[in-house]
Amino acid sequence: MSGEPVTARHGGLPFRALAPNAITAMALCFGLTGVRYAISAAGAGPIAHWEIALACIIIAGVLDGMDGRIARLLRAQSKFGAELDSLSDNIAFGVAPALILFLWSLQYAPRFGWIAALALAVCCALRLARFNARIDADEQPHKSAGFLTGVPAPAGAGLAFVPIYLWLVSGQEIFRDWVVVMPWALFIAMLMISNVATYSWSSLRLKPSYRIVALAGVGLLAAALITNPWFTLLVICAGYLLLVPFSIASYARVKRRRRATSAGAADAAS
Repeated sequence: MSGEPVTARHGGLPFRALAPNAITAMALCFGLTGVRYAISAAGAGPIAHWEIALACIIIAGVLDGMDGRIARLLRAQSKFGAELDSLSDNIAFGVAPALILFLWSLQYAPRFGWIAALALAVCCALRLARFNARIDADEQPHKSAGFLTGVPAPAGAGLAFVPIYLWLVSGQEIFRDWVVVMPWALFIAMLMISNVATYSWSSLRLKPSYRIVALAGVGLLAAALITNPWFTLLVICAGYLLLVPFSIASYARVKRRRRATSAGAADAAS
């Protein structure tokens, strides 16, 4: 984080710290609201309620991407905000998606359906705990190279919903079958706690000549999300997963360069 963390006066938070924390609280509320609509849809409710449940989690992900940046912009980082953000992420991207998948499909598994849902929630909590434990560590190889360790919680929640996207797009009940959903949920859970190097925003670089093209692409992506959200989210998820092998290869190159640099420095010193 850039800048100095805000300090409380007389036991309170400065006014400028309220904005990012309010956005974090909104993300938490959207995550829990998604569970509310999933419960309603599970009781023979309309398909639209499943769509609203997914939309709530997606909006929570957008808000989660905003709060930290707004905090840095306002120089309003605080320990309170970091703790609130972690708790919000655990509920919005761990507990809520697990409950939605359980109510949508996994509850019909003859056994272990609840265990698969728990795995998604627990692995999200473990990932966030690992992140918090390492936040002040001196040696963080992935972070220092601009990469993340494993799939981040918001991305994991979005990827976990791939079977629901397929169901909404195609209308095929096969995608709702627990035989499909359970292994997928376990796969995403393992990706979240894995040591796989994945791209972060800081590791992505655009050439100046491509910036206008990128802005046009973002605009078209926003339009696609509005007009055909579930198919667009499928494409985004497929693209993210296809990038994982490239991120692993990129980090391997960074490690080789670092080893070569260290070896050269050792030879020069000897």
